[in-house]
Amino acid sequence: MSGAGISRHRLFGKILLAFLLTYLAITQTVWLVYALGDKRDPPEMVMAREIGPGALEAGAQAMARGGAPAFAEALTHLPPIMRGHLGAYRTAPLAPPMGQAMLTRQAIAPDGQVWHLRFTYRRDGMASLAMHTPPEVLLLGLIAGLIFSAALAWYLLLPINHMRFAFAQLAQGALSTRLSPRIGKRRDEIADLGRDFDQMAQRLENLVADRDRLLHDVSHELRSPLARIQLAIALARQSPERIGPAMERMEIEIARIDAMVGELLILARAEHDQAAGEDYFDVAGVAASVVEDARYEAQVKAVTIALTGVEADQEWPPVRGNSDLVRRALENVLRNALRYSPQGGRLAVEVSFGASARLFRIRVCDQGPGVSAHLLTTMFEPFVRGEGATDESGSLGAGLGLAIASRAIAAHGGRISAANRHDGGLRIDIEIPAADA
Repeated sequence: MSGAGISRHRLFGKILLAFLLTYLAITQTVWLVYALGDKRDPPEMVMAREIGPGALEAGAQAMARGGAPAFAEALTHLPPIMRGHLGAYRTAPLAPPMGQAMLTRQAIAPDGQVWHLRFTYRRDGMASLAMHTPPEVLLLGLIAGLIFSAALAWYLLLPINHMRFAFAQLAQGALSTRLSPRIGKRRDEIADLGRDFDQMAQRLENLVADRDRLLHDVSHELRSPLARIQLAIALARQSPERIGPAMERMEIEIARIDAMVGELLILARAEHDQAAGEDYFDVAGVAASVVEDARYEAQVKAVTIALTGVEADQEWPPVRGNSDLVRRALENVLRNALRYSPQGGRLAVEVSFGASARLFRIRVCDQGPGVSAHLLTTMFEPFVRGEGATDESGSLGAGLGLAIASRAIAAHGGRISAANRHDGGLRIDIEIPAADA
């Protein structure tokens, strides 16, 4: 048997023994309180003080009235609890049998015959030692306590065994293991622990899936620039006069790889920081600064960027977190919008604050081609690109900008979403909660 199995059985035995002893202690205490309470005698004392004298008196009266026949008839009218203990004898009483006590009385029949009336009752030595508890009560307490303790121990240990199995499965890599189906409809702390386990397992499964997907995407993205670098090296070796263009191509590809690695680091930071930061900043001011920088870049395509909702004298609460992460998120959203904007197009950036919900809303609308329906739900994942997404050199971008924006906003307790506009273009909505008052 394994060590875990031994521990499990030891725990079952401890719970069983503890509740059994507790149950027996409760039954004994209740009986002791009953026995020691006011006018609450144990059964043998009740027999000796109340039932016995009454039975003897009734028997003596019957014997004096009609002798042995009257006594026998009187016995039939007595309660069963008294009938079996009362008897009439011609000889003087001897010592009572072991384990019994006896009350006696003389009665004279009408014919002058002297009768010895005896009322016997049990005085069990074991009952006396156990606070005068009758053996029936002890046996009932033992059986009931054993059943109750076993049922309670099983009820407590069954979900623990399920958890042990689930943890073992999780340790072996079965990240899809869940406890809720095994626990069932329990509504207690153990069920809450099972739900917490399911949330942990779901989180682990998502993290591992994201890691695997990210590794696959990174390897795919790195393969193309590395292949071009290898091609440039091969061409340079074949033709020495091509060394200059080959070096330029290698520099371009290395710069792209370096930029990708930098964005991956930013993505990892935004994704795994549970707390974005402890700084307080003006999100409207950050948005205005980003728009100003984007206007400079928009001159290449003669794109106009209009900013509304930001006033110099407005008094909005601050946002708690990391202003650099929020700035990077807004920059990526605006650059993505500029990339798809047509020559001479227009971008609209609207900043607002809902006082009731204490929520900042930033909306960015472009006049580009929009995205397909399936991309609306996946465009914020790493390495997902829109059709025709190209950078300045004409190559497809890495597809990390919107993923970084999504993780950065999520780190601040907000969310980001996208939708196609009815009149053409894409609308991206960002919501960021204000700091607690």
